[in-house]
Amino acid sequence: MEIKIRQSDTLWYYSQLFDVPLVLIEQSNPRLEPQNLSVGNSIKIPGFILKPHTIETNDTLWQISSQYNVPMDTLLLTNQTIDSSNLENGSTISIPIRVREFLVQDVADYTYEKMIADIARLSEIYPFFSKQTIGNSVMGKNLTELRIGFGTKRVHVNGAFHANEWITTSVIMKFLNEYLLALTNGTAINGMNMLPLFMETFLSIVPMVNPDGVDLVLNGVPDDSLFAEQVLEIVGQDKDFSEWKANINGVDLNKQFPVLWEIESARSLEKPAPRDYPGPCPWSEPESKAIAELMKVRDFSRVHALHTQGQVIYWGLEGQEIANEYARVSGYESIQDMDNYTGFTDWFIQKYQRPGYTIELGSGVTPLPISQFDKIYEKSLGIFLANLYL
Repeated sequence: MEIKIRQSDTLWYYSQLFDVPLVLIEQSNPRLEPQNLSVGNSIKIPGFILKPHTIETNDTLWQISSQYNVPMDTLLLTNQTIDSSNLENGSTISIPIRVREFLVQDVADYTYEKMIADIARLSEIYPFFSKQTIGNSVMGKNLTELRIGFGTKRVHVNGAFHANEWITTSVIMKFLNEYLLALTNGTAINGMNMLPLFMETFLSIVPMVNPDGVDLVLNGVPDDSLFAEQVLEIVGQDKDFSEWKANINGVDLNKQFPVLWEIESARSLEKPAPRDYPGPCPWSEPESKAIAELMKVRDFSRVHALHTQGQVIYWGLEGQEIANEYARVSGYESIQDMDNYTGFTDWFIQKYQRPGYTIELGSGVTPLPISQFDKIYEKSLGIFLANLYL
């Protein structure tokens, strides 16, 4: 929600008036100088939307304030051009309404288009988190990184390395929405206050590493004739892509990272396939390159890749205490394993000598049915929170 700055207004006053933490208002307006506010300039208040209200006979601003349970000055602030003592019948004013409901609701068949739409809506209401394009997929889709919080602890989470594991993106996006809601409304998640965690932890999220593959699984053969011909050549004329894990080139993105490339490539497929083909060389694909470059510039303390399935947390050379806490809060099993010689987390562990975790959500056969979503989310929520407080 945007408002216009008035004479003598301060960010602290807005924080008190709307009951939103000052730091969230500051983060929502990074170019603003708090000590030098200019009258008439716009400022963003996170966690609110403006709802139109049509004036009826005998309406007063006081009555409207009581009706919507909002302070009188919020109405004066959001309707600075009206004559508050003489409301015109049939005219419209704006009511600031606190957002209390989830925006991320349609988590089934979570395509790239759905994700981008949800990110746009969340960004509009919660401008204190930022987004950045870190690269592009083979088909030109933006690979988006979302960033929230600040502090010396820098952690990263990604999802949908594998196309038919798109449910991991749904889980990530729902957590982001719940986190944003808790921050602006001052509510707890699992009994924990989120604001101190926001102040301590910089969280980086790439919710969908493989958007072309996800859309192939969910939407079928792409309209682009070149890519349609390519995927049909890989699978024959069978248009069931439910078991497709690779990117649109038939390269498994989680086999693109050079730890012990020769070992993995020798035991993998030798040509493009729906899964397990590591590509002609490390980082041959733009998606894996983008993730590798992100690791170089962000200096993460630890990273997490969400996959399905098995209800297992794999960890490598160090980080057992954290893995054990993830296991405690989720009920998942913690296992030390370094068998994927070209996997993202294994590469991160080897290169940066820092903890990396591969978290296998849910149980059954991938792609997991959306009927499992609530159970998967309930178990993964503890891991997301532990990632912030550890």
